[in-house]
Amino acid sequence: MVVASHNSLRAIVWNLENKFTGWTDVPLSQEGIEGAKDAAVGLRDFKIDKIYTSPLIRNRETVRLILEKLGIKNDSVIYDKSLDERDYGELTGLDKDEAKKKFGEEQIGLWRRSYNIAPPGGESLNDVYDRAVPFFIKYIEKDLKEGKNVLVVASHNSLRAIVKYLENISDEKIIDLELPFGALRKYESNEGRYSLLQ
Repeated sequence: MVVASHNSLRAIVWNLENKFTGWTDVPLSQEGIEGAKDAAVGLRDFKIDKIYTSPLIRNRETVRLILEKLGIKNDSVIYDKSLDERDYGELTGLDKDEAKKKFGEEQIGLWRRSYNIAPPGGESLNDVYDRAVPFFIKYIEKDLKEGKNVLVVASHNSLRAIVKYLENISDEKIIDLELPFGALRKYESNEGRYSLLQ
């Protein structure tokens, strides 16, 4: 199984504008488009049986570009909101620097990095875990147990939640986990246990 995210912090148009994106359906930037094509290079030796992604345009477009670059017509793409980015609630659409001025840098840090604290009207990483991981267990894990090679393309925080599950990371340690943008994380599945290959 391979999990993939956007190729850089500048992959999404609103990230270029320093805004909290969350569930807003914002497209890839030009850098994001090029990064999706680059990600395909890292997948060229990976036989893809099934793809799971979020219905957000940035994730759909990433999948489309990867498949196009690999020359694959894959009808096995599953779209589900369980893999959507974290909902930033009242922070969505705000400039990050302005939000720090309004709420304080420490509070913004708590909302963004803690496991259990959500921004007003939004989700904590724990909330994302509670929707993404049951979906993963019900559908993706089932495919893996059947021997299928699965590609998961999702947003940063939904992938952090899934990686927490795969690598059995504690609530305390997950706050320090940074998934490098654009990195492909390859896992081997064996009887419900996962080994990070790269």
